[in-house]
Amino acid sequence: MSPELGDGTRVVHTYAGEAGDPFGAQPVFASAYHLGGQDYYGRAGNPTWRALESALGSLEGGECVVFPSGMAAISTLLRTVLSTGDTLVIPSDGYFLTRKFVSEMDVNVVEVPTAGPYPSFDGVKLVLLETPSNPGLDVCDIADLAAQVHAAGGLLAVDNTTATPLGQRPLELGADIVVASDTKAVSGHSDVLFGHVTLASPVLAAQVRDARTVNGAIPGPFETWLALRGLGTLDLRLARQAENAEAIYALLKGRVEGLRWPGAPEDPAYLVAAQQMRRFNGVLTFVLEDKAAVDAFLARSKLVSAATSFGGLHSTADRRAQFGDPVPEGLVRLSAGCEDTRDLVADVSQALGLD
Repeated sequence: MSPELGDGTRVVHTYAGEAGDPFGAQPVFASAYHLGGQDYYGRAGNPTWRALESALGSLEGGECVVFPSGMAAISTLLRTVLSTGDTLVIPSDGYFLTRKFVSEMDVNVVEVPTAGPYPSFDGVKLVLLETPSNPGLDVCDIADLAAQVHAAGGLLAVDNTTATPLGQRPLELGADIVVASDTKAVSGHSDVLFGHVTLASPVLAAQVRDARTVNGAIPGPFETWLALRGLGTLDLRLARQAENAEAIYALLKGRVEGLRWPGAPEDPAYLVAAQQMRRFNGVLTFVLEDKAAVDAFLARSKLVSAATSFGGLHSTADRRAQFGDPVPEGLVRLSAGCEDTRDLVADVSQALGLD
């Protein structure tokens, strides 16, 4: 599909049907196929996978491989790219399960804050960025780091979960690999676990796809269809979520500690984020006094639910310290949903006692 088309058009028209075809690819439930065609066994291929892979690959500018979760995607990628003794650079403030996974690999791990400073990349096999980071929402310059990593002979991967394929296109900025949890905004309805890897190199993409077949980390066709269906409204959902996040930021500015949203001109990450992100989303963070204050906020809110994911239709919030993130006890990651902005702002205001 032409990249000149708008985001809304591209996510809606991911499937070019013919007369008599359904609108959109449908789930194909098959474990075995008549031999002689493209598919022969359900673990190696599925038409529904390819429909979503084509859509995500088109949006990101590479070859996509889908997985049953974000962790399945990132763990398969890391096992495919890295060998014993290789050096990996990862964010010290990124998703905690990624750090846990690599701590159990036989590789040299260097942890660096997303905002830097970064060490020399000499001898580094892979650099994994997460920008904006989760949960801190710090940002790093993908293009600049890609140039440095490539000059040293390494590969650069970007966890694009928070930004989404519409918010940021790391491959266009020089990255080699994009990885994401589509459980979040891409699927967007809090009803499916999903993930994907998109790669600039067809050779590396084939290796990742072969690894998926061998290790069996395959998504079900119905879950794949749910993610594909959710993708069709991503443009609309992101627009409302960003509008809500901006309004909540304006409400909380100067009234809570540690307020972060990369879409705000006052945010420390804004200058770099505005340069490399195509649009912002609904995730923001702030710090309340302690656990009791967070619990009280969630108990009083009528629209913000306690949940540990983000990017869905419903506004959610969680206290990240409870999951082991190295953050203050009262840090809240709030994911603004698709509620009416006026209603959501009024609810957050009363729940925090700002009225």
